[in-house]
Amino acid sequence: SIWLCKRNIFDKLAKCHRYLTVTIEPLPPVVVGETVTLKCNFKTDGRLREIVWYRVTDGGTIKQKIFTYDAMFNTNYSHMEDYRRREDLVYQSTVRLPEVRISDNGPYECHVGIYDRATREKVVLASGNVFLTVISPNNISVVAENTPAPFSRYQAQNFTLLCTAKGGKPAPSVYFKRDGELIEVISYTMPTASEAGAGSASFRGLQRSLSLLDPEGRLSHLHTETPQRYHTQGQQASEPSPATEVIPETVVSREFPRWVHSTDPLYYFSHTHIPQSDGSVVVQARLTWTLNPQLDNDALFSCEVKHPALSMPMQTEVTLAAPKGPKLMMTPTRAKVGDTVRITVHGFQVGDLGNEVFPEPLFTWTRVGGRLLDGSTEREGRELILERVPAELNGSMYRCTAQNPLGSTDTHTRLIVFGKTHTNLLQNTGKSL
Repeated sequence: SIWLCKRNIFDKLAKCHRYLTVTIEPLPPVVVGETVTLKCNFKTDGRLREIVWYRVTDGGTIKQKIFTYDAMFNTNYSHMEDYRRREDLVYQSTVRLPEVRISDNGPYECHVGIYDRATREKVVLASGNVFLTVISPNNISVVAENTPAPFSRYQAQNFTLLCTAKGGKPAPSVYFKRDGELIEVISYTMPTASEAGAGSASFRGLQRSLSLLDPEGRLSHLHTETPQRYHTQGQQASEPSPATEVIPETVVSREFPRWVHSTDPLYYFSHTHIPQSDGSVVVQARLTWTLNPQLDNDALFSCEVKHPALSMPMQTEVTLAAPKGPKLMMTPTRAKVGDTVRITVHGFQVGDLGNEVFPEPLFTWTRVGGRLLDGSTEREGRELILERVPAELNGSMYRCTAQNPLGSTDTHTRLIVFGKTHTNLLQNTGKSL
């Protein structure tokens, strides 16, 4: 608010001759493509000169004029004089932004100017501001749940991909593809914490028998035909869960385990909506199936998001891959008695940096033929630290096992503890399963 007061040093009473107040109604978050109305309300007992809307950018350093109402040349201004209540007259100016874009997101200001009573050439200004939040899915990611995890050659394992889409309003549609093809899924409802029981695995409700569902997804012990499958696109997580069955037995081959299940796996799909304070919804979609390392290694999975704000679906993709021969680095390069030695995994022998192995491998360190320096039998992590190495460790062989649900590989490194005149030696050998 601005009050304009004329003061006279010979007059003990000061009179305020003008006032101007500006208010802007707050805006809820809007979706890309919607139409937004910016309302600038003000009260004054003065004569309106102009109303100017600005878009503020670069942290307030730049103000771009987007709308101007010039009361001097607007024929509607004379109509407002007919109200004859100048001291309490309310003017309203609105700006419509059709089909808002992400670039429209940010603060806006409304500046109102009135004439000073003393002179028509002097304009007094007051302003208000509002923040326009434009929402569309702006972040999508895929991770493997419950990883890192070991590889099992004797037992089939359930595997879950978790796709998270953030910033959507309304909630986006999330679905999965494999090698570019939309995946047919069976929807299920995630159990609550009380239903699942303390500490119970979420996989428990995912081992399903198709023969126990009728075509509408209801439980039935009389039907034996395969129920209807659903594409993941646009699915709701409100359909009943199939009944639980035991994972098929695993027949172990002497060369490599061969799982006993169809080459056309059964995919189970669910999603949850998490409302956010800004009005957007975070969607978490899960795709679960019984992993077959022989079939799923090198398979390309993508998660796609559809939303009214997007002209085309957003997507992110991952390629399932077993670890193959981690590259090991030993520091210091010249290890002496009493040194602290670090053996660290620096990538793998194959694959592109940043996306070499998915899901994240589990690294386990052991000493061949003995215990580690601290007395333990094994240690997990990307790095093995040997503090104050004694001379007795000279020639010790250390094994790094890198594994994920798709496979396992061992790499060995020999530690040579040097004297003053020796040179360093690091030997790596690899064996994959």
